[in-house]
Amino acid sequence: MKQQGAHPEDTEGTSDASSRPGTPDDAPKGAAKKSRAAAEEPDFAHIDEVEGDEPLLPARVHRPSDLMRLLVGVLAVAVLIGIAAFAHGTTSGLEQDINKGTGQAPDLLIKIAGLASSIAILLVPVAFAIERLIKRDGLRIADGVLAAVLAHGVTLATDLWVARAAPDSIQEALTQPSPGDIHALTDPVHGYLAPVIAYMTAVGMSRRPRWRSVLWVVLLLDAFSMLVTGYTTPFSIILTVLIGWTVAYGTLYAVGSPNVRPTGQTLMAGLRTVGFRPVSASREDISDNPDTGDRGRRYFVTLEDGPPLDVTVVDREQQAQGFFYRAWRNLTLRGFATRSSLQSLRQALEQEALLAYAAIAAGANAPKLIATSELGPDAVMLVYEHSGGRTLDSLSDEEITDDLLRDTWHQVKALQSRRIAHRRLVGDAILVDRSGTVILTDLRVGEIAAGDLLLRMDTSQLLVTLGLRVGAERSVASAVGVLGPDAVADCLPMLQPIALSRSTRATLRRLARERAQRERDAVLEASRQAKQAGLEEDADDSVPVLEKPDKKAVRAEQRAEKRAIDEALEEAREEDLLTQIRHAVLRIRPQAPVEPARLERVRPRTLISFIAGAIGAYFLLTQLTHIEFGPLIANAEWGWVAAAVLFSMCSYVAAAMALLGFVPERVPFVRTVAAQVAGSFVKIVAPAAVGGVALNTRFLQRAGVRPGLAVASVGASQLFGLGCHILMLLAFGYLTGTEKTPSLSPSRTVIAGLLTVAVLVLVVTSVPFLRKFVATRVRSLFAGVVPRMLDVLQRPQKLVTGIGGMLLLTACFVMCLDASIRAFGDESTSISLASVAVVFLAGNALGSAAPTPGGVGAVEATLTVGLIAVGLPKEVAAPAVLLFRLLTLWLPVLPGWLAFNHLTRKQAL
Repeated sequence: MKQQGAHPEDTEGTSDASSRPGTPDDAPKGAAKKSRAAAEEPDFAHIDEVEGDEPLLPARVHRPSDLMRLLVGVLAVAVLIGIAAFAHGTTSGLEQDINKGTGQAPDLLIKIAGLASSIAILLVPVAFAIERLIKRDGLRIADGVLAAVLAHGVTLATDLWVARAAPDSIQEALTQPSPGDIHALTDPVHGYLAPVIAYMTAVGMSRRPRWRSVLWVVLLLDAFSMLVTGYTTPFSIILTVLIGWTVAYGTLYAVGSPNVRPTGQTLMAGLRTVGFRPVSASREDISDNPDTGDRGRRYFVTLEDGPPLDVTVVDREQQAQGFFYRAWRNLTLRGFATRSSLQSLRQALEQEALLAYAAIAAGANAPKLIATSELGPDAVMLVYEHSGGRTLDSLSDEEITDDLLRDTWHQVKALQSRRIAHRRLVGDAILVDRSGTVILTDLRVGEIAAGDLLLRMDTSQLLVTLGLRVGAERSVASAVGVLGPDAVADCLPMLQPIALSRSTRATLRRLARERAQRERDAVLEASRQAKQAGLEEDADDSVPVLEKPDKKAVRAEQRAEKRAIDEALEEAREEDLLTQIRHAVLRIRPQAPVEPARLERVRPRTLISFIAGAIGAYFLLTQLTHIEFGPLIANAEWGWVAAAVLFSMCSYVAAAMALLGFVPERVPFVRTVAAQVAGSFVKIVAPAAVGGVALNTRFLQRAGVRPGLAVASVGASQLFGLGCHILMLLAFGYLTGTEKTPSLSPSRTVIAGLLTVAVLVLVVTSVPFLRKFVATRVRSLFAGVVPRMLDVLQRPQKLVTGIGGMLLLTACFVMCLDASIRAFGDESTSISLASVAVVFLAGNALGSAAPTPGGVGAVEATLTVGLIAVGLPKEVAAPAVLLFRLLTLWLPVLPGWLAFNHLTRKQAL
């Protein structure tokens, strides 16, 4: 049935993407009917019809490239205003140099340039509009007019802001006394130039070389005449251009650009221009694979005479899919591991054509390219000989034989012999025809003259792709049989998720979640069976109800349950596929390198830490610029500084107590204190909430605690600590609210905090995704941590030690901060201990959540703002926070490093 919509001539019938017909007789039924009808009816009856589930094309599309240009424009405007605000000397010097240079221009030239630009600035947009209307492209003109109106509004708003609210330095950079009226100022942004630039950008003039040249000539003439006559400044011209450019792309992204993707009729016309006589075309189904978004639309085309064709159509919209993902990969990965995030259509066409010819010349089986053509200004077409067959993903496990695996590796070996990297050896890029011959498709993202690392990445990718279907052993064996053991061993450093395709990483993550779920189910089942066995033994022993159970028997049951859980976990534990492949290769080449190669230029966590640290540092510097540290340090109370040092040292003893209180096994106390000191070094190189947990877990394992129990003990300690932290924050917040009022009514901050928590709970419970996420985490928590807490509850002295250590740890930090405040303040600037506790607890919570090592930046900013908010002068709050962080974070780094090395040598870490 024909669809009604933007392009009703494009769609009819359905198609099957899992297999490709091998001959015209194997084509989809609809295509065969069209072929028979073509012999009986005139060509024009069916020649332009496209079969397949062709989706209706939207009238407008939102291009990621427009959004990217919008963000770049906004950033450029912000940078320009920042330069104007903070580099006043640079801006004034630049204006003087330009005025001096332009002042020597002939008077006649200035008048001619001004007259010509004034006329052309109005005629060029009108002429372009007429040309577009003649070609029935009125939508672009409408977009240009809308962009011009918005640009004019932004211009007026900017002029108003500069005149009334902007700093003097910005006003001086964007304006100057008007030549006609010395008491008036020139406009900061040109009211007519910005709309013209927005209009010309929105209508797409930049993609037409002749009009683009005319536009630049007009703009340069206008800028020259305005500068020479003194009606503008250089920064004003740059700001005008940026505003017009940014508003244009913002408008295009908001309302969408007119969709110019080629239709089925355009495809048929394009095939006729390169000498083919098409009858019908069947569109392949669109895959959900995230790697295939920019591969283009694929068609199976039947001809009046001759074998069928495979046609790939690539347009700008499909090419832009995945742009941000590729841009992020280019930012975070090294250059040899990435490809260009933005190519022109011409570049994409030439690259795919070159790779198609190079692959066949190398002796590999690849689709034969027989024609290329442009389909208008925004799409290209590549015509291949039809390759019948099925993809590797669509084959059953029984059909993937060892001969098929070896043939696949032979094709890759042929490519690598000519230094060609495929870059996407996944299941849907490997085609198997009816005779069992392997054909490598989707060469569009490949590279010629590839380096060794790219070739090794291809090998590791294919090992994983085949391993997902046939297992690690068969995948490695087939690779070794064709490439040799040395070539396979060399790819082990590339065997890491970051080097694999996007779809492969998604599959590995799904398999990891399934393995983790099987392990959790095995542990829960073993725990249930052990408890059931204990109940049956108690029933057989006929213990009276009033008789107290024997402690030794209870402990024996607990040990039996733990042993059953450990055995079940050991049996259920499975190696991931990458580990299996490594082990299979190492059995062949034990000396093979296994250390992963460094492919990342910068890790996401490092980037976030740098940004957060920069923000924190900027905030601290702004707080410290107005403080005179000389007199402040000279008048400091060194007794209180010594007290702060003492409280900081006591915090490590308290931290050891807080940890050991949740470990029923015997662990040396002194060594535990040393581990907490070593944590001062670890949290400098990792976020506070991550480094301490990892170090304590490793320490308990080295001390003889089983891995599962060590994780449970640290988790129990963290859970109790979170509960104590929240209770103390509420309690001290309540006391802070009652300090200045005789009634025991809580402060508004506490009430607002409680209401915020209530709203968050409602949001989490009402959103299915969040509810499932929290429920899964809580279930896993109760599966491991809660049984450990029950063990601790049976030993009151341990529980007292743990909770007492947590309270003492908080008290030490609060007293250290209070002593730091008293070291730089006096009686008139002192604040209550409850207020100090609230500020510390809030800052510590934010520091634990911050992604920066040790909470750097976040903690300092929170503590400083909090102390100022409770009434402490900024001149006292800033140095007090610096002293507190110096004693609790920076000075302990050296002792922590020594303790870390000592415990490592003693194999305690």
